[in-house]
Amino acid sequence: MASAAEQLASNLNFSAFAKAEDLKKRIWFTLGALFVYRLGTYIPLPGINPDAFAQAFQQQSGGVLGMFNMFAGGAVERMAIFALGIMPYISASIIMQLMTSVIPTLEALKKEGEQGRKIINQYTRYGTVLLALVQSYGIAIGLQGGNNIVTSPGLFFQISTVITLTGGTMFLMWLGEQITARGIGNGISLIIFAGIVAGMPSAISGTLELSRTGALSTGLVLAIIVLAVVVIGFIVFVERAQRRLLIQYPKRQVGNRMFQGDTSHLPLKLNTAGVIPPIFASSLLLLPATLAGFSNQQNMPAWATSILSMLGPGQPIYMFLYGAMILFFAFFYTAIVFNPKDTADQLKKHSGFIPGYRPGERTAEYIDYVLTRITVVGALYLVAVCLLPEYLIAATGVPFYLGGTSLLIVVSVTLDTVAQIQGHLIAHQYEGLIKKSKLRGGKRGR
Repeated sequence: MASAAEQLASNLNFSAFAKAEDLKKRIWFTLGALFVYRLGTYIPLPGINPDAFAQAFQQQSGGVLGMFNMFAGGAVERMAIFALGIMPYISASIIMQLMTSVIPTLEALKKEGEQGRKIINQYTRYGTVLLALVQSYGIAIGLQGGNNIVTSPGLFFQISTVITLTGGTMFLMWLGEQITARGIGNGISLIIFAGIVAGMPSAISGTLELSRTGALSTGLVLAIIVLAVVVIGFIVFVERAQRRLLIQYPKRQVGNRMFQGDTSHLPLKLNTAGVIPPIFASSLLLLPATLAGFSNQQNMPAWATSILSMLGPGQPIYMFLYGAMILFFAFFYTAIVFNPKDTADQLKKHSGFIPGYRPGERTAEYIDYVLTRITVVGALYLVAVCLLPEYLIAATGVPFYLGGTSLLIVVSVTLDTVAQIQGHLIAHQYEGLIKKSKLRGGKRGR
């Protein structure tokens, strides 16, 4: 079966794509949904003075606001109705994953299958609404505290801002779920992907303009392009890398027939934590600078000012803490999303075992041992990919648009979407082969 799938995948061509009507409908639906999302990032929030806000944002673009603005496709910079983006939903999902590992009731729901996942997803939606309400209210208060940013401050502006921003986030959550069900790829990931990619043309044109004016040498720009290609290739290699553990199933007898034992593999991804560790680490490190930017820095004590300067992007302490936090969250999040004991129990339940290790506790210990070793490699890979842009910015002064986190998201989502397209094409070709075989069988019967 695997060899047949590989042969079909190797024979995929444009003609096969042209015949897959369902796939084309899914792609057009996905593109249409992403177009609606991009339109929403240009609809401004009511009651905002665009010029005053643009000036205030420019002063804080180096903090958390700059990172959120990149993920939101520029909606924060324009203070659009989608300024909160999809981040409250992602935060709620991560919180629910943590809670399912701590609260026994939620852990039991997780093990109930599809029905349990539906209940957990509903709790995640409730959490998204709560986080969006809190964050939108904070934004409303922060905007009113700015210099002439809000044209008519007051309770009405606060209520309208909370309703608009929360509604924007809930619409994006619904849109992402629709893309997942009726389109191609993971809808939430594609929305973030679209927001990041949307800013790439202006970033590339800005870099070329710096090269034209002589601010950047042509050799440095070419070196950056070559380095970007190498890093992307490295990310693709690591994201697809797996450590496969051999699983064997014993012989079994059904009636008077004896069936031969089967073998399979338990795939362990090299980077099990994904992009969560860099997102957590960068958010926590940039938060103090962002909060200080909204406060009156002239009244801050000297020690606080010196700490903020050391925690600035590109500083040695900042880069050290950034790398250390990525390492910590890589192990922490891997422990949350993958439980070796549950995996060993599932193998034992289905009579599967790893050769050389007894089912149960010994199997769980071996899986945990292998997972810890590959997580070390995966965590070091995340540190290298995320710190390389920071080092180059500090050393050369080149304004890199794609940092390590955004580059990981772009490459990962692209790989996942391409894999799903190939899967739909393979399924379409299988359906065609089955129909042809049925037609031939019918003709022979006649």
